[in-house]
This record gives sequence, structure tokens and C-alpha cells, in this order.
Amino acid sequence: MSEQSGQELYERIPSRIFDDAQAAVCQIAREIADAIRERQAAGKGLVLGLATGSTPVPLYRELIRMHRKEGLSFAKVTTFNLDEYFGIDARHPESYHRFMREQLFDHVDIPAEQINIPEGMVSREEVFEACQDYENRIREVGGIDIQILGIGRTGHIGFNEPGSGPASRTRLVTLDRLTRLDAARDFQGEHNVPRYAVTMGVGTILDARKVYLLAWGRSKAEVVKAAVEDAPVESLPASFLQQHEDVSFFLDTAAASELTRNKYPWLVGFPEWTPELARKSVTHLSLKLGKPLLKLVDKDYQENGVSELVTEQGPAYGLNIRVFNEVQHTITGWPGGKPDADDTYRPERAKPSLKRVLVLSPEPQDDVLAMAGTLSRLVAHGHEVTVAYLTSGSLGVPDEEARWAADLMREAGGSELATQVLAELDEKSAFDEDSVGLRRFKSYIRRNEARAALQLCGLEPDRIQFLDLPFYENGRYRRFVTGEDDVSELSSLLQSVRPHQVYVTGEAADPSSVQAKSFSVFELAIQKLQSEAWIKDCYVWLYRSDGREWDIHQVEMSVPCSPDEVKRKAQAIYQHRSQRSQIPVLDEEQREVWEQAIDRNRATARFYDKLGLAEYEAIECFVRWHVTQDSAGK
Repeated sequence: MSEQSGQELYERIPSRIFDDAQAAVCQIAREIADAIRERQAAGKGLVLGLATGSTPVPLYRELIRMHRKEGLSFAKVTTFNLDEYFGIDARHPESYHRFMREQLFDHVDIPAEQINIPEGMVSREEVFEACQDYENRIREVGGIDIQILGIGRTGHIGFNEPGSGPASRTRLVTLDRLTRLDAARDFQGEHNVPRYAVTMGVGTILDARKVYLLAWGRSKAEVVKAAVEDAPVESLPASFLQQHEDVSFFLDTAAASELTRNKYPWLVGFPEWTPELARKSVTHLSLKLGKPLLKLVDKDYQENGVSELVTEQGPAYGLNIRVFNEVQHTITGWPGGKPDADDTYRPERAKPSLKRVLVLSPEPQDDVLAMAGTLSRLVAHGHEVTVAYLTSGSLGVPDEEARWAADLMREAGGSELATQVLAELDEKSAFDEDSVGLRRFKSYIRRNEARAALQLCGLEPDRIQFLDLPFYENGRYRRFVTGEDDVSELSSLLQSVRPHQVYVTGEAADPSSVQAKSFSVFELAIQKLQSEAWIKDCYVWLYRSDGREWDIHQVEMSVPCSPDEVKRKAQAIYQHRSQRSQIPVLDEEQREVWEQAIDRNRATARFYDKLGLAEYEAIECFVRWHVTQDSAGK
């Protein structure tokens, strides 16, 4: 069985995987540009279906670049957008009319009369007729030639939420709560997110001649896998794209990580059995069968598609012991290294016995969500720990939290600042952007929450730094642009601390997110400092704060947490009061964010237990990122 034929057994939609989003959008932009020029040469125009949200932004920036630098003209292009929130004006900062102007239309030569976006301000009585008119306009121009799509965590395309079938057309829909939670920060709170939207239907989308679906980041991996490999169902509208004759998914490596060809490559072909892949296969087999690593036998391998591995690297018992030892060696109660110990098989060095440790948190709370227990250990063991918050996190504070804090200040004795904040909040509509002063006040809320959380981890206030990087202070969610000032500020911090250890996150996040932007700044800062002597002695450990833990085979350092440490972690996360309604949930139970984080750590401990290792209350996990790799990481 060839790798391609094995892949086709699982994948019902052609999927193209790229190293990163930029490489993918460059390819799509070239294909769109070729289509535009081909139509122009024939005296015709191209009809583009466009999407909103953070996913297509890199594509729009590349098309703008091609317009400015390569003369790509949009004069004969007609566009139809997928959707618009219902009940908000086109001037609203989160309307898709405004989004498209800011992200594309204001920067290219497309005539205004050739731009079509669903109208969000028609009355309920008029909405059906408006949707019919939208469908008619698409038909009048001969249909959509190329449709661009993103995919939501519910599997929606456009705003076709679960329950949308392949016959659906442009219509008014009710938004799923998870979709509204994902938009909560953009709208300064879930209660401000519209409950309804106007969207093209799945059937409208399927009528397009060619479809490109774009997906970036680890958070999209599971829904991408389901849409590509599972049978079409109304609970996953994107899966109906399997019925289209010319559709392609363009994915970065993180979004493609759950596809069978990547997650279980031995099922689609004959991979090279590297030590990491062998470890992945053996741990997967152990968990799948519910048998500890040391109890697997040759028959288990032979009956589950990995006979080649045991033939090449067996017998089974020897392979089991090797993988057992590899997994066992990741476990350490000494994340900063154990002094005067043999560190041959430990994830961290014994020397220096006391290390300078720098924890980089994109926003306040990312650190304690993922590694509060490890932070407590590092402090307790006497390491010189500094926690730096790269951004203020002010955009994530709802107005009602700012009002609560200002009321408290005024009640405690009055404050000119509190009075100013309350006055602005009284005059401000739910959709007005915060003034500089209000954003600063909200940043004070996040700072105090962060200090309270880290105090529970044993960290003194003078070991906490707030960088307030410019990309965040000058931007807004999903529209951040990093620059040299960001890199310079982080480089200065790294140079001043000269850490032996750095903990950082965001390596596989959505490229538009605060976490991903922060990680890109870190990469550039490290590159800038490559010639510094201390870099050679610096270990960089990646943590994950988005609720999706590393797979067991990836983990290179696992830090057990005692029951008391787990309680302190929950208390530390709980200090971030302003974020309790702002962090999107990852399950249907609507649990508090601290419950999700603790359950994730406990689930990891159960995995280790099932593999036959020691039983722990909870485990925090890390993967080492090698600073000598040029922007490649692990």
C-alpha cells in the first residue's frame, strides 16, 4: 500500500499541508491572481466569495501586497461575503462590512458597486426578502468562481452552525453559544455578541466552482480531522464539502496534526521508524488497548497495524522496556534540575544548581493555567524566577469588571481616576472602543490579578515584570501587527536576565492570537541574541495554556503536582476574576477555567498511570525548543 493510497482511505477531501500559514496563503494568492489575470485577458471578471475572521487576514494582506508590488488589479473582480452579524450597523467596529474595508477593500482598486456583503440592519420582516435578493445577485453574475472559507470550532462554515444541511441557502441563523464565546473578547463580553447572523447557506457555498478552506493552529486540528475524514453529517456542516468536486483544505502543520497521516502515519504507509515515532506508536498502542507498556506482546503489535515496528526494533518486550524508560525519564520533581544528582537521564541539568529562570506569559493567566505547580516548585527550590507578562491583557477586561473595580475604589475613599473611569463607562456604548485611559485602568486590574496569583505560587512582587508590548497596546484582537519595537523590548529583557531556563507558549496557536504573536516576537528576539554566550546554556521549555496538552510521546519534561499544589494552582487561576467569562470553554459542560486546567493535569496523570508508571495527582508537561534552530523550534 503506497502512502498516497493509504492516505486516501482516510481523507475524503484533498488537504495541502504547509509549514506555516504564510506559505499557504502565498500559494492561494498566486492561484487567485492567476485566475483574475486569466479572466481579465479574456475581457471577463472573476467572482470571489470571501470570508471574515482572523483566518483569511494573512491571505488578504498577501493580495494587497500583490496589488501594490505586482500590479494585480481588482477592477474586474466582484465579491460576495459569506456572512454578517444581524442587528449591527456597518460602522460597528466588529461588523464584517468594516472588517472587509479595513482588511482588504480600502487597499485595492475594487469598485464599491462590485462589493456585496449581507445586510445586518434590515428588519426581521425584511430579512427573508434580503436573503433572496442576495442569492439572486450571485446568480445574476454567473455564480461564485472561487470561494474562500474558514472553519469554526463547531464545524461551521460561514455561520452555518451544526444542524445546517447541504440544501440550506442564504438565511438568518441563531449563533451557537461556543461561536459567541469565541467572539466574546472582540465584543468586550459575551453578552454583547449578537445572537443572530445572516449567512450564505451550505448549498450556496457548494455552488461555487472552486473552494479553498483555510485553517491555522492547533485549536482547529480536531474539527479539521472530522471534516476531512468522517462521514458528512449536519452536526458538522464543513463535512458537506466532501460533496464538492473541486475543494481543497489549506492547513498549517498544527491544524493538520490530527489527520491520520500525521497522527498515525503507520496506518497510511511505511514510515521511517525514528525513536520519536516508535515512542508515539507504542504509547498509543498501550493506551488504545488499555494495557501497561510492559505488558504489550508481539501479537498486540501485529493485530494493530504496527507489526513492521516490532519486526524492525523488537522483540516486543525489549521495545516496551526502551519506551517505558524514555517516558519514565521525562518525570521529574525538579524542573530546575536536581543539585548534585546524576542528570544523564533527567530532562534538566544539575548545574548550575540555582538557575535564573524566565517565564514568559503572553497575557496574564497563561502562566498559571499551564504551569502554576511548576512555578511553585522552581520558587521553592531557590531558583531566581522572573515572570514577565508580555502584554497588559487590558482588551480582555469587560466593562462591568472595570466598573466593579472603580466602584470599589470610590467606596474605599474616593479617587479621581475612579470617577473618570465611571464617567467614561456611563457615556460609553457597549461597542465604543476604550480610551487610552480606560485601557490603562483595565491593565491595572490584570496586573493586580497576576500579582495575587503569583503570590500563591510563592513569587515576590519584585520578581514580576509587565512589558506591555506595543503590538498589543496599539492593536486589537485578531488584528495585531508586531514590529521591531516589540522585539527590542523582549530582547532587552532576555539580555538583562540572561536566563538558564525560559518557559514560553504559543508555538502552535492561531497565527492571529496574542499567544502566537508573542511567540513570534520571542523567536525574533532569540535570533537577535544568537551571538550571546548565555544563549548556548539556555534551555527553552514550551508550555501550553490553551487547554490542549502535549501528546505523551511529545513530552520531554513532566512535573508531578501534589494535592496541595493542585489546590494552590486552582486558587491562583481563580485570582484572575476578570477572565472567568472571557476564556472560551473547550467542552459542553461549561466548566470554570480553573476546573478545565486542573482536569487537564489530572487527565495527563491518568495517562501515565495507564502506561504503567507511578500514579500522581496531576502532571504539568513541557517540550524543549532548541534555540539553535532557525525559527523552527521543536
